[in-house]
Amino acid sequence: MDTENKLCNKVEECYHIMGKKWMGLIVHTLMEEPKRFSEIHAFIPDLSKRVLNERMKELEDNGIVLRNVIADRPVRTEYSLTKKGTELGRSLKALEAWADKWL
Repeated sequence: MDTENKLCNKVEECYHIMGKKWMGLIVHTLMEEPKRFSEIHAFIPDLSKRVLNERMKELEDNGIVLRNVIADRPVRTEYSLTKKGTELGRSLKALEAWADKWL
């Protein structure tokens, strides 16, 4: 029973993180390659920059996204998925396939 309860808690935490609006789409945009903030925003134009900034911080805090500052001129920041984020993205692909078939 204790193992089942731990699994339930982990699943609940996953839904808590990914259940927030835009999280899945942000992870989806980063599946192919790292992107700058403006590129992510352009892919999801209905997402406000303020909310995108909040979500990126949450994803970074959860170890799903890595923020990389590139010291070129001008300085730029790129976001990419961590190994944890890439595995999550692969899981979301199944959901995308379901949506394509049924929605």
